[in-house]
Amino acid sequence: MARPQIREAPFAVARTKPRQNVRRKAAKPRVAVAVGRKSQQKFLRYYPGGFKDPDYLELERAYKWLAHEQWLQSFAQPAFRKAIQAGDFKGIANRAVAIESRTNLLFSFEKMALRDAVKSSAGSKAFAIGLFELLHGGAPLSERFDGWCEVLSTLPRRQTRVLTWPLATVFGFIAQPRVHFFLKPMVTRRAAKNYGYELPYQSRPDWNTYAAVLRFARTVRADIQNMRPRDMIDIQSFLWVQGSDEYPA
Repeated sequence: MARPQIREAPFAVARTKPRQNVRRKAAKPRVAVAVGRKSQQKFLRYYPGGFKDPDYLELERAYKWLAHEQWLQSFAQPAFRKAIQAGDFKGIANRAVAIESRTNLLFSFEKMALRDAVKSSAGSKAFAIGLFELLHGGAPLSERFDGWCEVLSTLPRRQTRVLTWPLATVFGFIAQPRVHFFLKPMVTRRAAKNYGYELPYQSRPDWNTYAAVLRFARTVRADIQNMRPRDMIDIQSFLWVQGSDEYPA
């Protein structure tokens, strides 16, 4: 089959357009460019192969992606919906907690708080339905995220509260890593500061702060396109290197 021809506007036409009508893309401030390069240099100092570096894959990416694959096996949307309709709330909660427990994303006290919160029938039902709505509901993401935070705030608690940023963002991150970012507040805020990015923050999880975090993640992704990040797993890992004490400057 013959390849379709791509028609291009004649070069002369482009040159005859009035100068004042030509909109040029604003250049990034030199400070921002320099900070972005410095951040890349730090990451590449630890992982010279970038996001394909064997050590990076082993230490930062593999276990997060494995959790995502396990999530898809257990919670593909039709299966998740069917389990909700069948009233298998305890099973949903137990499987979700088990998938997260194989990662080191949450602190041990957060894992314990989550397990305690979904032990009761009421807790597991609220968790399961709230999580399904977050991931697959028909409302705008802003409403779904605030609704999820409200669910977490009402779950039973013993010692540690369940509504924390890591708990509010970990399941979205595992389930939909192209959409959701996993927020560890101290490290992410430090990474933003080191990156020269002003990140609005509230300690109580809500959509306004999360939207700001997603904008920051998209900004970083655009800045490091030359490194070809695949998803939010790579962006979260990149920022972890920028802000964590595990990676000294």
